[in-house]
Amino acid sequence: MNIRGIIFDCDGTLADTMPLHWQAWQTVTRRYKLNFSEARFYSLGGVPSRDILRMLGEEQGVALDPLTAAKEKESAYLPMLPQVREIQIVSNIAREQHGKIPLAVASGGMKHIIEQVLVHLGLRPLFDAVVTSEDVQRQKPAPDIFLEAARRIGVPPENCRAYEDTDLGMDSIRAAGMEAVDVRELLAVQR
Repeated sequence: MNIRGIIFDCDGTLADTMPLHWQAWQTVTRRYKLNFSEARFYSLGGVPSRDILRMLGEEQGVALDPLTAAKEKESAYLPMLPQVREIQIVSNIAREQHGKIPLAVASGGMKHIIEQVLVHLGLRPLFDAVVTSEDVQRQKPAPDIFLEAARRIGVPPENCRAYEDTDLGMDSIRAAGMEAVDVRELLAVQR
């Protein structure tokens, strides 16, 4: 492939946020008396909180407003933001490629949170575009978020490489016709 643009997921890819998100999820799921295992949480990486909460409520017969509950989850997460650290092996790729080819972020998170994470880590200036769950109708594993990121950086999808840390995200990248890099494999090699 002639790679002319790179797209990165954020949570679990550029930023080591997943354990902190899990803590916030525990707070909200206890409040609503929802069953949500850690394994299922990780398997749904990249799915917006509102969609997960809607799904859990429907499955378990719990009446809740998914948007309100998602905001409560965000409120539980935000105080932990100072604890977020980079996933160095991935952020270094972004630093090395900055200024050489267009770079974007494609995240299932909320725009204001993803922007805060990127600013906190000092990574925001590296990216020409940040696309979040609010910018597309269909979420991962649909290809929409990666296709929108490619559009915003002006690179055809077939000329993009994308980095992800979840199976749903990898499916999304492949459905977009991009080269997919599984961050979990990079981390395993690093160890």
